[in-house]
Amino acid sequence: MTEPAGPRTSYQEALAWLFGTQRFGIKLGLENTHRLFAALQLPAPNERIIHVAGTNGKGSVCALLDSVCRAAGYRTALFTSPHLVTFRERIQVNGELISEDSVARGLTKIRELIADWDPHPTFFEITTALALDYFREANAKIVILETGMGGRLDATNAVQPVVSVLTPIDFDHQKWLGATLVEIAREKAGIIKPGVPVVSALQPAEAEAVIRERAAECRSPLDFVRQPFERLPIALRGTHQKQNAALALSALHTAEIEVKDEAIARGFAAVSWPARFQRWEERTIIDGAHNPAGARILAQTWREIFGDRQATVILAVLEEKDVAGICAALAPLARHWLLPAIRSARALSPVELRLTILDQRPEAAVALLPSFGEAWAEARREAAPILVTGSLHFAGEALAFLRGQPAAFEECLQ
Repeated sequence: MTEPAGPRTSYQEALAWLFGTQRFGIKLGLENTHRLFAALQLPAPNERIIHVAGTNGKGSVCALLDSVCRAAGYRTALFTSPHLVTFRERIQVNGELISEDSVARGLTKIRELIADWDPHPTFFEITTALALDYFREANAKIVILETGMGGRLDATNAVQPVVSVLTPIDFDHQKWLGATLVEIAREKAGIIKPGVPVVSALQPAEAEAVIRERAAECRSPLDFVRQPFERLPIALRGTHQKQNAALALSALHTAEIEVKDEAIARGFAAVSWPARFQRWEERTIIDGAHNPAGARILAQTWREIFGDRQATVILAVLEEKDVAGICAALAPLARHWLLPAIRSARALSPVELRLTILDQRPEAAVALLPSFGEAWAEARREAAPILVTGSLHFAGEALAFLRGQPAAFEECLQ
């Protein structure tokens, strides 16, 4: 990136400005994104872009794609959200997080460019542009883009991919995407573009019908991936990750990105995706499940690993989520619930969360704690395995604490 004029901006100052743009809210639409991309001449013309949307599994599929492509010798770029501990996790090249200096320089450049724009670009529009500008500078050849929330009007949709990928679609973000599965699927399927091939996970009937209709309108070849990948070990835990692996390989094949079996084996064995049934020490699992479908998958994976053993569940959920649905899915796993106050401004209060749990299971053992640290100390005094879950934002706060760096947690609303 060209060094902007004026005094040098620090990473902390640049990030404070970016996080401040969250006051502009979430504005679904592509007009501002197209304007921003045009001004920055994005994306680079020599990049092969894989665009991934869906409700659950997007990040895992992206991580699998990135790991296999790197093992095959490609220079990869990965854009995901939200971050867990540091904003830099969202933007990676060849498995390396963007540097603080590159964030500061890139955001300063964009800030100067859009200083007088009306409407002002949103947090996610700016972050997407920052990522693509960095990927161009880094000379990445394969770019893996995860949508932020929907698809059709998501800032990442202002690109032309070589393949569009749809992970399982379910209920989440209804405030923005619609109240029915059909409405949500229409938003997710909006990443399908004329003539661009599509690979999709198996979907509920209503979502499948929407995807088929959209692909037909666009005359886009469409393949539903029906068989899980069983041939080689995958470092990510859970049967559902075999489905995600099959989807990732189908996307690479469809995009005509050549990967040999040896690269697939090394990529799947080495893949890492924190807070997705991540084991911390011997008896603790951290999982960012934040909607009922994700919580059901978490419960299924728990039984695969722990059988009938129940957990001490440390739970925090964001207020706009289907809290009752999440709690219902997790309840059979819970021996004891610990509900800490967390640092996210969007978190449901532990008092309200306790009421939801007791409404479903009046006999449940539930304790309120003032912080994750105190909940963790309480859980460690018990013999049961520990499950930390309910939100990716909460998982990030927990990971920062467990790594001994609580101050490293860069709280963000989006």
